[in-house]
Amino acid sequence: MTDLTRTSDSWLTSLPHQQWLRDQGQALVDFAKAARVPDGFAQLDCFGRRPDDAPANTVTTARMVHSFALAHIQGLPGCTPLIDHGLAALAGPLRDASHGGWFASAHGQDGNTRKEAYLHAFVALAASSAAVAGRGGADQLLSDAVQVLEEHFWSEPEGALLESFAGDWSDCEAYRGANSNMHGTEAFLALADVLDQDLWLNRALRIAERVIHQHAAQSHYLPIEHFDARWQPLPDYNQDNPADGFRPFGKTPGHAFEWARLLLHLEAARKQRGLPAPEWLLEDARQLFRSACQHGWNVDGNSGIVYTLDWNNQPVVRERLHWTLAEASAAAAALLQRTEEHEYEVWYQQFWDYIDLYMIDRQHGSWHHELGVDNQPTQKIWPGKPDLYHAYQATLLPRLPLAISLASALKLRR
Repeated sequence: MTDLTRTSDSWLTSLPHQQWLRDQGQALVDFAKAARVPDGFAQLDCFGRRPDDAPANTVTTARMVHSFALAHIQGLPGCTPLIDHGLAALAGPLRDASHGGWFASAHGQDGNTRKEAYLHAFVALAASSAAVAGRGGADQLLSDAVQVLEEHFWSEPEGALLESFAGDWSDCEAYRGANSNMHGTEAFLALADVLDQDLWLNRALRIAERVIHQHAAQSHYLPIEHFDARWQPLPDYNQDNPADGFRPFGKTPGHAFEWARLLLHLEAARKQRGLPAPEWLLEDARQLFRSACQHGWNVDGNSGIVYTLDWNNQPVVRERLHWTLAEASAAAAALLQRTEEHEYEVWYQQFWDYIDLYMIDRQHGSWHHELGVDNQPTQKIWPGKPDLYHAYQATLLPRLPLAISLASALKLRR
C-alpha cells in the first residue's frame, strides 16, 4: 500500500467526507423507520418492506432504540416516537414479567425462552443511549438491565459474562462465548460513562484481557470464539453448521476488527477517568487489525472480507457480511485517530471504497447485508436488512472521539 503524503489529507478531517457520512447515516435511519410493529421492531426484507405479521425481535428492538437515540441526539426528526415505542416494548411484551430479564421475542412466542447475555448487553446499551437522550422510562430500563447483568450474567471469578440461562435462571449453559462478551464490553463502556462508574471499565478490561490478551494472542490475533465452562477453546464447535449467524465455526475476521476498535475505546476511556491503561491495549489492537486484514481481506481472489476462517486461517464461509465491513472501517478510523499513521488512512479509504461500490443499495435503500463471492447480493446467512446498528455506527464513529459513549459524544457536539 502507498502512504498518503500528509496527515492533513485524512478523510477524518475532510468536511466533504464528514458530510457524506452524515448523509449516509440519515438515509440508513430513514430506511429503518419502517421496522416498527406493535410489540417493538421487526426485521425488514431486502426491499425495506415489513410483512404485516412480522414478529418483534428483542435484539432488533434494542439496536433500534440505541440507534434512534443517537439520531435524536444529533437532531434528526421523527426518532423520539420510535425511541419511546421501543422503550415501552422492552419494558412490556419483550420483558419476562415473572422472572425478570428479556425474551428473544415478545412473550417468548418463538419458543426460545432462554436468557442470553448477548441480548441483555444490547438492552443495557439501548437503555444507556436512551437515558442520554433524556427519554422517559430509560432510567428505569437501565436500572433493570444493570440489575440483571449484576445478578445473573457477570461472573466475578471468571471476569467475564456467563452465556445463557433457562427462563427461570436455572440451567447455566456450559459454554462461554467471545461474541457475547465482546458486546458486553461495548455495553460496559457505555455504562461506565452514563452511570459514571469505574467498575464497568474494570470489568471490560478483565474481559478483554481474557478473550484477547490471553486467548487471541495465542491464535495469531484472530479471536477464538467458543469456549467451555473452564474457558478452554472448543475448536470443533459448530463445524457442522459453519455459517451460523452468531456462533459460526472457526475464526471471524470481522470480530478482530470489532475488538480492535473496542480496545482503543477502552484505553481512551480509562485514561480519561484516570485509570491505568495497559500498553497492550494499543498493541493488541494493532495486531488484531493486521491479522484481520492479512487473513480476511481479498484472500480468495475477490474483493471483500470473508465471514469465517478455519484454524489454518483458510476461508470457510466466503460470503461478505455488511457488519464486517462496517467494523473494518470503524477500526481503521480508530487506529488512525489513535496513531495518526498513514497505513490506517489507506485502509480506511479502501474499506469505504468497497462499501460504496458493493454494499450500499442505491436502488432499494440501506446496505446489502450479505454479498456472495462475486460481490452480488445473496441471503444465505442474513435474509433481508434487519440491522441498522452496525452500518449507522460506522457513519458516526469516524467523527467522534474514542472516549465516552457514542450518545454522550454526540450530545457534547451539539
